[in-house]
Amino acid sequence: MSSPQFILQPGFHAAPGTGKREAEAYYLNMGPQHPSTHGVLRLVIRLDGETVEEIVPHLGYIHRGIEKMGENQTPLQYLHLTDRMDYLSSHMNNLSVCLAIEKAMGIGVPERAEYIRVMVCELERIQSHMLWWGVFGMDLGAISAFLYGFRDREFITMLFEEVCGARLTMNYFRPGGVNADVPESFIPKTKEIIERTKKSLDEFDRLLTGNVIMQERTRGIGILTKEKAISYGTTGAVARASGVNYDVRKNDPYSIYDRFDFDVPLGTTGDCFDRYDVKMKEMAQACRILEQAVAQFPAGGPWRSKEKIAYKLPAGSYFSWVEAARGAFATYIVSDGNIKPVRIKNRSPSFSNLSALNEISRGFKIADLVTIMSTFDIVVPDIDR
Repeated sequence: MSSPQFILQPGFHAAPGTGKREAEAYYLNMGPQHPSTHGVLRLVIRLDGETVEEIVPHLGYIHRGIEKMGENQTPLQYLHLTDRMDYLSSHMNNLSVCLAIEKAMGIGVPERAEYIRVMVCELERIQSHMLWWGVFGMDLGAISAFLYGFRDREFITMLFEEVCGARLTMNYFRPGGVNADVPESFIPKTKEIIERTKKSLDEFDRLLTGNVIMQERTRGIGILTKEKAISYGTTGAVARASGVNYDVRKNDPYSIYDRFDFDVPLGTTGDCFDRYDVKMKEMAQACRILEQAVAQFPAGGPWRSKEKIAYKLPAGSYFSWVEAARGAFATYIVSDGNIKPVRIKNRSPSFSNLSALNEISRGFKIADLVTIMSTFDIVVPDIDR
């Protein structure tokens, strides 16, 4: 009797010449409720013992049809849905939609509003990265990192609550500026957060960065080459850790980012440690931008250009993008001149970054997969729109 053939599950690809029997293939479901996945994501993994041979991500567990809903709403009504995608980049996602509307209708933005936008976005970048750092430490077993990260993140969260009344799915930006002016406490508290963040980053390094277990679990693990990073369309820290020198704020400046002096951190190896290191340095650079913005912040002036009852985009197509916490977030709107768009599409960073997961996880252990997933800093609603 001939040996039974290795039967692949739908979506898997046979390794040529392996000659494996079906009994030797072991399939593991990681998710859709697994502590290593940051949201409701299911990974079907083909294993050889504890070694990963192939991964097939299964999406759709929290699909809400956001972009389809956008075709039945005005652009302004659509705005709040984008902060439900990557809820840790809500301000930045909102900004992308605002920029597209402003480009379509020729809306200007007052000086004070531009500074508010940049400062709020950079504060959110730090807030998002602090959550990532805490969750990353916990994924590797360092529960204290989670407590430290959320402790320091809370000061930014409280400031956002004071500015716009929300702590997570914030909807503060509007075409032409912001929904309301910042309170008098905004600049003093931002200065305090900058100084606190600098001290926190030193503390984070002492607590986790140099830890021998953390080093062994990240260095040489999950290497994404520069060529592969580009071919998979990765952006943000995932791409920059592989040496891809691209940051929308630098390469295609929007708002007033061209006024600030800051560096774009890059890695050389593209492994888990490089992705970790780039994100840590990004927090320091965000503080650098905030220091300059605080020093230049206009003492007065309007915080929004004249508000319109409805934003009826002229016929045509409009594109804008921003550097969100996880990479490039883009908005593409097609209008036929009516109040509702014909098509609205968002390009989210987590979706493209996830596509490289199978490529860089093969040959590593299940425990390494948890580390790789954590350094990708995936927010699943950003994938599952």
